[in-house]
Amino acid sequence: MRFRSLGSGSRGNATLVEYQSDALLIDSGFSRKVMLQRLDEAGLEPQLLRAALVTHEHSDHAKGIQSLCEHLNIPFYASFGTARKMDWTGHALWRCLISDQAVDIGGMQVTPVVVPHDAHEPLQFVIQSAEGRRLGILSDLGTLTPHILNHYSNCHALQVEANHDPVMLANGPYPPSLRARVAGAYGHLSNEQCAEFIRSVKWPGLKYVTAGHISEKNNDRNLVARVLAEAIGCSPHEVSLLAQDEMSDWVALND
Repeated sequence: MRFRSLGSGSRGNATLVEYQSDALLIDSGFSRKVMLQRLDEAGLEPQLLRAALVTHEHSDHAKGIQSLCEHLNIPFYASFGTARKMDWTGHALWRCLISDQAVDIGGMQVTPVVVPHDAHEPLQFVIQSAEGRRLGILSDLGTLTPHILNHYSNCHALQVEANHDPVMLANGPYPPSLRARVAGAYGHLSNEQCAEFIRSVKWPGLKYVTAGHISEKNNDRNLVARVLAEAIGCSPHEVSLLAQDEMSDWVALND
């Protein structure tokens, strides 16, 4: 199993997960045209994409899902709350996800995990291959709960959110209401919260950590690297940070 980010940030998010001859797309906050271009640049034949998973309805995660899936004639999976908000409940390609109830898609087992975020029934995902390799994708949440830490324990790779630095957010350009939302219990993880998460679920089998959804206005990539390096146990230049307008390299969970 391997994965790569196709773009991560406040202007659009998408992650590609591939296992043998099957692939999953997690979120599509980009237009159909951009997504097809990025899938092509990633070297993926569109017919290998089995389904798309939607974390929640915010536009930077969901605006391109319906158009892309209709174009490729593949199902898209989302919670009932997300589907109701997006007016998908009557759509022929929608499949309902229920938190903690794993579904098998293209040789991969996907477990949806409910998270605290200001959306209608938001989910994040732990994906497991037939060989037992586990990838945890965690973003868009304001609080770390015991339920989350339990689900993301024993992952071999993580793609996690490091959205903001609290000091930069407090002194940044956002209005007070938006600052409060981002920093709140249903907002986004700070660098320190991301580091806390990594320390909490770290085990000898965790080999890869990538960090994304990094705010362009309320964070600094060098700061993210320094904070996370201590938690991961590496030097700052070894921390893998995702970008808004660039795809990451493939990360393979084969070792």
